[in-house]
Amino acid sequence: MSPHAFSLPSPSTLFRLRPLAASVAMVWAAAAHAQAQTPALSSWDTALPAPQLKSSSQLAEQLPAELRDQLPSHIRAEQISGQADINVVLEGGAELRRGDTIIRADRVEYSLPDDTVRAQGNVHINSGGNIYQGTSLKLQVDAFQGDFNEATYQFLATQGHGDAERIEFLDRENSVVHQATYTTCLRDDSASWEPDWMIRAKRITLDRNEDVGVAYGGILEFKGVPILPIPAISFPLSDKRKSGLLPPTIGVDSVSGFEYSQPYYWNIAPNRDATITPAIMSKRGVSLNTEFRYLEPNYDGNLDLQYMPNDKLRDRDRWGYHWRHDTALNSPFGALGLKWNLLRVSDNDYWRDFSRLPGDSSDSRYSDQRLLSSDGRLSWAGGNHRVSLYAQQWQVLQDPEALIAPPFNRMPQLQWSYDTTQWATQGWDVALRADTTRFEADTWYGAKNLANGQRSFAHFAASRPFLLPGGFVTPSVKLQANHYQLSASQTQLDAVNSGYARSRSFAIPTLSLDSGLVFERDTSAFGRSYVQTLEPRAFYTYTPYRDQSMVPLYDTALTDFNFGSIYSSNSYTGYDRIADNNMVTVGLTTRYLDPDDGAEVARLGFAQRYRLENQRVSLGYDKPGTKGWSDILIGGGVNWSKRWSTDAMVQYNQDTHNTTRSSVSGRYSPGPYKVLSAAYRYQRENSMPMVNEGSEQIDLGWQWPLNQGRKDQFGQATGGGRWYSVGRLNYSMYDKKLVDAIVGFEYDSCCWIGRVVVERVQNSRTDSNTRLLFQIEFVGFSRLSLGADPMRSLKEFVPGYRPLRSSDGTVPSRFSNYD
Repeated sequence: MSPHAFSLPSPSTLFRLRPLAASVAMVWAAAAHAQAQTPALSSWDTALPAPQLKSSSQLAEQLPAELRDQLPSHIRAEQISGQADINVVLEGGAELRRGDTIIRADRVEYSLPDDTVRAQGNVHINSGGNIYQGTSLKLQVDAFQGDFNEATYQFLATQGHGDAERIEFLDRENSVVHQATYTTCLRDDSASWEPDWMIRAKRITLDRNEDVGVAYGGILEFKGVPILPIPAISFPLSDKRKSGLLPPTIGVDSVSGFEYSQPYYWNIAPNRDATITPAIMSKRGVSLNTEFRYLEPNYDGNLDLQYMPNDKLRDRDRWGYHWRHDTALNSPFGALGLKWNLLRVSDNDYWRDFSRLPGDSSDSRYSDQRLLSSDGRLSWAGGNHRVSLYAQQWQVLQDPEALIAPPFNRMPQLQWSYDTTQWATQGWDVALRADTTRFEADTWYGAKNLANGQRSFAHFAASRPFLLPGGFVTPSVKLQANHYQLSASQTQLDAVNSGYARSRSFAIPTLSLDSGLVFERDTSAFGRSYVQTLEPRAFYTYTPYRDQSMVPLYDTALTDFNFGSIYSSNSYTGYDRIADNNMVTVGLTTRYLDPDDGAEVARLGFAQRYRLENQRVSLGYDKPGTKGWSDILIGGGVNWSKRWSTDAMVQYNQDTHNTTRSSVSGRYSPGPYKVLSAAYRYQRENSMPMVNEGSEQIDLGWQWPLNQGRKDQFGQATGGGRWYSVGRLNYSMYDKKLVDAIVGFEYDSCCWIGRVVVERVQNSRTDSNTRLLFQIEFVGFSRLSLGADPMRSLKEFVPGYRPLRSSDGTVPSRFSNYD
């Protein structure tokens, strides 16, 4: 036998092969020498230190390029032969492993000088979790360049896979697949298996660095039927951003007719991108939507533009824009900030005629966005001081059937505040603020509003919480001083009997005392142990009466009567009205807590106010509180289990023995993609002007599987072949009609998802719109939609809805597919 050749027939032979530099013989000899020098187990010195684990680059998700040349190779086979420093031949269960790459075949020949592997018969490659299998392979291992014939492939990140006549490896990140197929449908063991969808292409280039695949000369097949020719199309190999055409939207609408939109995504730079969406509507014309986003170290923002020339529906040009910008700078003089949020549309009917407003990701016909705000803020912060200059202007989209009084614009607002954090460390909560604002608004008919003017105020508040074992006491004091100077003369104000004074000032103090106790005890119910709390609370507040009827309402409204506001010192939001209050609020809450983790299992509470004097301050359209007891609030909730939860609230008037308002809701969610919700809401009709009329509504929402779907070999549902029903119904018992509704079905076939959704949206009291939405999603490839995107509506309006096949975005580890 040649001194440079050897043969080892033992099937258990396993040793290390150093690439390029070290010969097999040298490594084998070194291993034998090491074994001869190793003492027997019984002779080991027990005093030797215990072995320590060390971190290894072999366990990294991505091996550094500079380490690849230094990594050893491991080989195994039933028979190994070769020449030192020249080549190695492995036969029978041959295996070569280096770093994150492993090659298996019936026969492997490895040439050391050029680091090339030639493999024949049942060739298997695992490269970082990506699997390739074929009949014959020629590959430079480190460079990962070569050819693989009659191969199949599967990618770890997306589980996308396919067959190929030949795979050409350009490097570790790039390859070209010839006469190929691609799909994300999971293969089963049956000989007749065919994917539900796949791409057939003459050539597919795969760029793992950019995670982009491009198919040339192909066709998209669904259920064996060609549905879309593909001269050239790119598709994602992950969720990474890339430039290219996005799935088109095709729809038929009673207002717009046939509609086709084709978005294009432009990945300009890592910190900039744009989405350009031209569209054509058969009844209206063409439109163009453009969204541009940018992100820099000191500023970021997005610009959304919508333009439709000569809309046949309204016989005019239609446009809208939204520009949000945020800048933060550190300077020697302090921190500077500049923000603006500009939103405008061309006309009052824009919210009716377009599926969304600029900058709005939700459907505007649901959200009824008719008050559009444009605002900007310039701020400075230095030491304990904060100063900001703010301006805001409203655009009101009027509906003749439901007119909206235009809000006041702030033109501008100058505000100062003082940071009192250092006082909080001493147990005090202190707030200091001063503000002066110019308010302007037009009437509905364009005339000048006589209430336009300047409001200035100073606000001071201080409280000192005293925390006691099992309780707390918090006294507080507030002082609000306001000054008003209206633009109109007193003669003009008196001429229209406005009731306003041209110049008016007042200062109003408020004293309050909040207190409460917390008792605990161990208890049991329904065979389970709990910690039960009993939490009585008493809140007293006093504000003297000051006449405020001579000044306008700029930013003030009545607060909702609930468990949060009942313990507040003012019945109004904003700074134009401070209610005169001399009242006590008492309440009692009991909770059942899990003794192991403190989670709230059940809660029941009530609260009620008692006024010692009649309230005299009002907004002019509300009913001031009267001496005596207020309505009673009773509310509670029970988390029966991790699946079941219910909540309820009742507002009861003990004088009339009527329920003023009530709501009951419940949710059942036993698992993923399984949720049922129901709610009943009632509010007694109120005859006061400018207050919402009574209502009584029932709201139902759900996402629920209709069948078990396919099962695996262990009898567990895999999700494939499963039908789901999803929807939400809102019925007004007061009007005896369905207000809003969305009902649909989803089908999950593992590698594709189908959705059919019907939605009815109430645009006004007499007008509604019904749309049919259809979408097919090829998982890991693309979506095709008929009409607007149904997923946006489902996520927005179905409580607890979860998109099928949703994930947390985590990329699978290469060790999850480790050989």
